[in-house]
Amino acid sequence: MGKVYMPKAKIKSVVVTGANGQLGSELQQLAPNHPELNFTFVTRQEVDLNDSNAIKSWFADKQFDVIINCAAYTAVDKAETEPDLAQAINATAVATLARIAKDQQCSLIHISTDYVFAGENYRPYQESDSTAPQGIYGASKLAGEQALLKINPPKSIIIRSAWVYSQFGNNFVKTMLRLGKERSELGIIYDQIGSPTSARDLASVILSIVHHPKLETLTGTEIYHYSNEGVCSWYDFAKAIFNYSGIGCLLKPILTKDYPTPAKRPHYSVLNKAKIKHDFDITIPYWQDSLKECLNSLNGK
Repeated sequence: MGKVYMPKAKIKSVVVTGANGQLGSELQQLAPNHPELNFTFVTRQEVDLNDSNAIKSWFADKQFDVIINCAAYTAVDKAETEPDLAQAINATAVATLARIAKDQQCSLIHISTDYVFAGENYRPYQESDSTAPQGIYGASKLAGEQALLKINPPKSIIIRSAWVYSQFGNNFVKTMLRLGKERSELGIIYDQIGSPTSARDLASVILSIVHHPKLETLTGTEIYHYSNEGVCSWYDFAKAIFNYSGIGCLLKPILTKDYPTPAKRPHYSVLNKAKIKHDFDITIPYWQDSLKECLNSLNGK
């Protein structure tokens, strides 16, 4: 998991939205290791993030020290035909949570994405780099960031992540494991470059940040980047999944233009993590090491 900061602080009450998603599920797995935190996990069935009044009503008689917003509309291609729903969940709901955090003077930790960038950089993206999303999903996530920064609740952060996978939910790793067993040959894109992110590692870092004294010193909302260390293409990622899982399916590298999708993806979205490593005293695991851990969990090892 890498080095994380462990607490000597008071017991904190923490609410996690999107509790059944990849990141929310990993936080639920780690929660028993943190008895100094009182967790409340909230699913979309309990709070409809498409309804701001429902969100405000749910929080009306509750007080938390930290809100961790893992909920998001993440169907990148489907968002192109459902822009209103993507905007409601990824932006309007975030604004509502930001106002609640400001009113309650609690921390809001919100998860965003590398898709806020155009993907035309030549070096890892820093938090201060210009944003230019290429699709509805990225635009809705950027709108959520902008709303949060405008409302600017204290002790709050935005964490942009990328290529998130987990033993839970639907993701690239689980899709490759399934297709690799069903087919003899697969074409995988090799001209999109990024860094995979283990949702388990991201969850561990979030919990470390909850404890860290640096969080309490923030007067408003800060942006941070987090993914696992290292760089690869989707082809490299798939190749590693197959190699570690003993899958013999033949992989062929293909260009993005040979696999058209409704939403345009960034060609290069490697994130610079220097700021989060410095401010919160963390070391970040290499992507292949974390991939092996996830595959072991999926295989029951």
